Amino acid sequence: QVQLVESGGGSVQAGGSLRLSCVASGFTMSGYYMGWFRQAPGKEREGVAGITSGGITTYADSVEGRFTISRDNAKNTLYLGMGSLNPEVTAVYSCARAIGRPPRPLERNGYISWGQGTQVTVSS
Repeated sequence: QVQLVESGGGSVQAGGSLRLSCVASGFTMSGYYMGWFRQAPGKEREGVAGITSGGITTYADSVEGRFTISRDNAKNTLYLGMGSLNPEVTAVYSCARAIGRPPRPLERNGYISWGQGTQVTVSS
């Protein structure tokens, strides 16, 4: 069975950094496009970043230059490095597996499997 399990979230002061991990099981991650999404209270889930099996990345404008999506296919693990954090990024962050290479990688409809998410809280 397909499973995605996130970890690495927590509370951090503004300006700090975090690195999230997503460990996949039940499938070989190397064959899939993967992404990170987030959902803040009262808001819809939004795409943060996506990455092809070969490492080509896409970022939301709001995180470009500050977040880094990466993958270690040998470990079946996806990562999201987050730097220069501010309270606006507070949300539950989830990783997801897409259908092929989605034409709109930051939109939810292209993904078929989701993790439960990990909470990221940034205080001023």
